[in-house]
Amino acid sequence: MNLLNLIRWKNLLMITVVQLLVKYALFPAFAMDLTLSPLNFFLLIIATLAIAAGGYIINDIYDIETDTINKPNKVIVGKKITESSANKLYILFTFIGVCIGFYLSHKVGRPPFFGLFVIIAAALYVYASYLKQIAVAGNIIVSILVALSLLIVGIFELIPAMTIENETVQSTMLEILTDFAIFAFLINFIREIVKDIQDVDGDHKVGMQTLPILFGKARTSKVTMGLTLITIAIIIYYITTFLYMHVAAIAYFLITVVGPLIYIAIKMFTAETNNHFKHISFMLKIVMITGMLSMALYRIIL
Repeated sequence: MNLLNLIRWKNLLMITVVQLLVKYALFPAFAMDLTLSPLNFFLLIIATLAIAAGGYIINDIYDIETDTINKPNKVIVGKKITESSANKLYILFTFIGVCIGFYLSHKVGRPPFFGLFVIIAAALYVYASYLKQIAVAGNIIVSILVALSLLIVGIFELIPAMTIENETVQSTMLEILTDFAIFAFLINFIREIVKDIQDVDGDHKVGMQTLPILFGKARTSKVTMGLTLITIAIIIYYITTFLYMHVAAIAYFLITVVGPLIYIAIKMFTAETNNHFKHISFMLKIVMITGMLSMALYRIIL
């Protein structure tokens, strides 16, 4: 159980569900030409999860001091799993993910795709060891990596199967998938800043330069509220531009995504305590889930 908590099994489960939705809900709705067999797609999921798990482990290794202050009851590395063992697990998971990525890249006839796995693994290490201490930069990097967990399915499934005849359709599908990736980026970026507000005490004591430390909790909270309002505007634009003929889809987005985001924006305006920001962080995770589940709508409305 300690290992499962260390690799954030709930987050890994969410990544798995989202990738399955892309493969078995979003793509079939548009009758896309795909590349990966069920076995190779399973390997793509394993590669993604292994590298992500390694990222969580190395992050915890570098966060031992801050986590001891911010969330002492949840510290695993150094208490329930030794730092040496954690380092070995990090290397093992990352090695497995990169090796599978190497195999899949050659399997689909696109060896350069292997570089994606190397870049993602390296970015997770640089984030944990250095960029996390820099205001906004770390938040952006980790949010880009979250978005890539969606895009990598399109990269491996759609691009190798692209021909002159289906290029327009395949490219359009990549654009739709990119829209979902942008949504994931925005929600995760806001949530990362909210988590920085929660962790401001421990981060300050170890000399980190996060946004709440530089601007203060109150101002940073207003920044996240502004980012949430911008996200709401983008979603409403998307709905009115692309989904205006589908009442069910409009209702779904308004009830499960836009409504909760408006609630979150209001809460950010009044939030003061860590419990308030913890609740906001939880609600953002819920919005992320409901937003990703909307992929299943395309099987209904098309």
